[in-house]
Amino acid sequence: MAVYILSNRKIIRHKGERVDSFSNDEYSIPSFRIAKCNFDGYKEPTAAAKKKKDYTNRNIVNYQLFSEPEKQGYQNVLDVLLNEKGIKKSSLTANNLGGTQRMFYELYKNMSATKERSDVLIFIHGYAYDFDDELKAILDLKKLFIDNTESPVEHILFVSWPASSSVVPLTYFDDKAASINSGASLMRLFYFYTQFLKDIFSNRDLIPCNQRIHIAAHSMGNRVLQSMLYSLKKENILRVIDQVLLLNSDVSYKVFEDQETSFNKLPLLANRISIYLNRKDLILGISQFTKNILTPRLGKSDSSNIEPYKDIVSIIDCTFVEDDLLNTLKFEEGNHWGYLSSSSVQNDIFQNLYGVDRNLITNRLKNNENIFTIVS
Repeated sequence: MAVYILSNRKIIRHKGERVDSFSNDEYSIPSFRIAKCNFDGYKEPTAAAKKKKDYTNRNIVNYQLFSEPEKQGYQNVLDVLLNEKGIKKSSLTANNLGGTQRMFYELYKNMSATKERSDVLIFIHGYAYDFDDELKAILDLKKLFIDNTESPVEHILFVSWPASSSVVPLTYFDDKAASINSGASLMRLFYFYTQFLKDIFSNRDLIPCNQRIHIAAHSMGNRVLQSMLYSLKKENILRVIDQVLLLNSDVSYKVFEDQETSFNKLPLLANRISIYLNRKDLILGISQFTKNILTPRLGKSDSSNIEPYKDIVSIIDCTFVEDDLLNTLKFEEGNHWGYLSSSSVQNDIFQNLYGVDRNLITNRLKNNENIFTIVS
């Protein structure tokens, strides 16, 4: 099990600390850094501890930033792996690897273990998260996807991007600029990963782990994904993703149209795309009528044109699900966080991640060839 953070937040040194940390500032930098969360000895904080002013940064989750690699590319990773197999002698060890080198090395080692499923989930959060909020979200995601035996996910790569810090739905800010900048970081990660695959598996002594990588983007996190897709050239896209989950997407309902040149690239990247929508989503309603010139949002309305991709893209209507896990006013009235608040939505997501045929996923009503409704 491993949880990594990919972030283009500023790097700071808090007063009294001897290690670098990610900043809470709403400011993005051109490059990104990788950190790994450490759950050794982790104890769930009490309610009283959570209310204290010092429940921030590493008091929430301990993490360590990886060093920057001394040498670009993945030849060093290849040398370490071959040395560990006794095929090629090298003085390098895993401790000599930095950044994505270290992360890809660790994931390859863990995903090549004997477990039947050891999947990776790349998760892109939505609006109103400072870095402390992101660390709290990581704990929720770990419980949902890693600790849960119903899930095939064993590793999470959390995409941290500097959204505005407002937490009240009715003060919904437009984080579009920040999400566009952060999409460039995600694009660089994609290219680094494809380069890793080419560098490592060009050697016949190493074989792919045959595990799966998924992407889940919630709310305005879909704009981060959209920004990455804008920049990707179709001829450079490899199908390296299994499932893509678009959760309550705060992007235009037209994103799959050719002139958008964004989400219409997803079928080249992934085996299956699932749009989870809620027609009563209050947050997306606010977004539509205050920030997006009355343009319907994908997570609240049917896509205008997914007919060319109907074999790959599914629409899953969550409007009638029950919020049986989290039923505070925020979740019941917002209808925006079904993946956290509803066991029915979670069960549907788990079956998706396992690759169950969309027509065989339980507790669904089939509306037509690729549109389904979840029933609680």
